[in-house]
Amino acid sequence: MLIRREVRRFAPAVSEKVCIYFPYVQLSRPMISPRAIFQPRRSLPATVLRLLALSLLFSFSPATFAQDVFVAVADTVEPAALIAPEQSIDLSAEVNPPLPVATADSPSDAVHNVDSGIPRRFHYTLGLTVRSVYDDNINLSHDNPISDYYTTIEPAVMIGFGDTDARTENYIRLDYLPAVFLFADHSENNSIQHVARVEGQYRINRLTLNLTQMVQIMDGVDVQTQSAGVAGGLDQQVNLDVAGRTRFNIYTTHLNAAYYVTGKTFLSSGADFTATHYSQLISSEVFSGNFFLNYNYSPKMVVGLGGTGGFDRVDAPNPNQTFEQVNVRFSYQLTGKIDLAASGGVEFRQFDGDMRSQYVSPVFEVGINYLPFDGTKISITANRRTLNSAVLSSQDYAVTNFTVGVQQRMFQRFYLGVNSGYENSDYFSTVATTGTTRNDDYFFVQPSIAVRVTRFWTVGAYYLHRANNSSLDAFSFHDNQVGLRTILTF
Repeated sequence: MLIRREVRRFAPAVSEKVCIYFPYVQLSRPMISPRAIFQPRRSLPATVLRLLALSLLFSFSPATFAQDVFVAVADTVEPAALIAPEQSIDLSAEVNPPLPVATADSPSDAVHNVDSGIPRRFHYTLGLTVRSVYDDNINLSHDNPISDYYTTIEPAVMIGFGDTDARTENYIRLDYLPAVFLFADHSENNSIQHVARVEGQYRINRLTLNLTQMVQIMDGVDVQTQSAGVAGGLDQQVNLDVAGRTRFNIYTTHLNAAYYVTGKTFLSSGADFTATHYSQLISSEVFSGNFFLNYNYSPKMVVGLGGTGGFDRVDAPNPNQTFEQVNVRFSYQLTGKIDLAASGGVEFRQFDGDMRSQYVSPVFEVGINYLPFDGTKISITANRRTLNSAVLSSQDYAVTNFTVGVQQRMFQRFYLGVNSGYENSDYFSTVATTGTTRNDDYFFVQPSIAVRVTRFWTVGAYYLHRANNSSLDAFSFHDNQVGLRTILTF
């Protein structure tokens, strides 16, 4: 709980927040004290710096003085971008509609524009991550594993305006996260990868509109994606379908709208586009739309019923496809320590030219977060969906995966974590004349440790073991990585 009081002795608009419930409080940035500015000092450089700070302070508009100068921070788990969990890449994950989230406000408040108390102002975040890694199979090869040391340099820039952190009110933000890969012995694998994301939201009365555009330019065995959270660094995810080094680009666009009909009932709809373009493999594009009727059963539970339909264009000679889904979804905050979000349904997929019969498959997505103790977090995820193969002609595959992550904070500065997961990829033919021979079982385990040296600087280390057992030996591999990481965030 935060209590705001006015600081009168310098500027009536200057305010500070005092935390009375959070035991661990950090300053979001140095707080300017009026006495510190005007108190004389014998040091000439210090006096010059104070005069510059004073002139800068008065150059802002009065609205600037109303910005927060003191923020309570209660970090209970390892930062999301610190040691990213390894996962297989799901190129269509964002095509599906987002899960509904229960609002903490009363139902009547949901239909109005409520001032969140967050100043509508310019925000920016600068970050730099440097990783040094030993990898005993840099190309994920089955027959010829090659080991090497490599270094990645990953700057991150976020600029935005409005409610860029909580993302509950109006905002617009841009994230740009390039990654430079430098290999010690195999410089032919050096590459520069890019992730750029533009996101905006506009709320007016009962209507909320959200638009997101992301571009990923990849060159390697893994896919770099933006991690969750405000800072949003890069997560490393393996492209299991290819299981090797390649170049490709991913373009995703999402337009979502939600409209509150009553205090408890709201409609949500979305239009989505995902293009996966390979330089030498099979590319595809997915256009889809969805519509849901949602109901706030209680402040802790939201349920929704709806459907999704789309068109899947695949490079020749693969047939284009259409699909429809019937979905049920809900979110539930069981207690203050457990929250659950899930969606499930059935997908019906048809293929151009009636080259094979309709393919029917279950689809689902589940996420559970559990905070049993202070500083402890347990996360469980599971999902299943259908994707196009980029390496096998006239093949799709149904992918089902499960992941578990445990994070523990110790002594306020140390973070221990372990992430593990399993995934099955079951390939099937999109034409009647082609047989199916590939089935993959993939698993990984990744323990990690991190130390928050200062509020701006964190260092960590991790070990990653991952393996894929495929019915086609060319796609099987075993890989071990040992990495050190340092992160600077401003």
